[in-house]
Amino acid sequence: MRIILQEPVEHLGNIGDLVTVADGYARNYLLPTGRAILANEGNINYVKHHLRGLEKKRIKLQVQGEALRDRLASLKLEFERKVGEQGKLFGSVTVMDVAEKINESGIEIDRRKIELPEAIKSVGDFKALVKVQMGIVAEISIVVVGDQEEVVPAEATEVVADSPAAESEEAEVQA
Repeated sequence: MRIILQEPVEHLGNIGDLVTVADGYARNYLLPTGRAILANEGNINYVKHHLRGLEKKRIKLQVQGEALRDRLASLKLEFERKVGEQGKLFGSVTVMDVAEKINESGIEIDRRKIELPEAIKSVGDFKALVKVQMGIVAEISIVVVGDQEEVVPAEATEVVADSPAAESEEAEVQA
């Protein structure tokens, strides 16, 4: 089915593009959501006539997307998680956690637009990608820190008990 896009659609095209898609995709998704209109003679003439308005809309969306990308790039998200030995997290930092933290900062982002290149399962610095819109991707800094105090292993306490200072304290207590 031939359609004319009214909004940018990822992997398909930009505003005003004439594209051919599967009938079901057009009927069930693109047309009902207003992202496209049928490409009949009247609509093609309408789009040619209003192409300047559509171009202004595309430029406006582009500017808004770039502004949002800059706001997201300036964010530094910090997560405090429980940590075990060797800096391993109990659990992980997920896309949902990142989306929630971004939404707390006042920016509405759908979690499906966030990509983590690798699973975050340890303490450290990481990067996440956010697909703002078609062709615009923001990179966010993520810092994961441990909230648990340094746990002293049992062997370390025994070594301290055998030290000369500990023996002199025991002698004073017995006297």
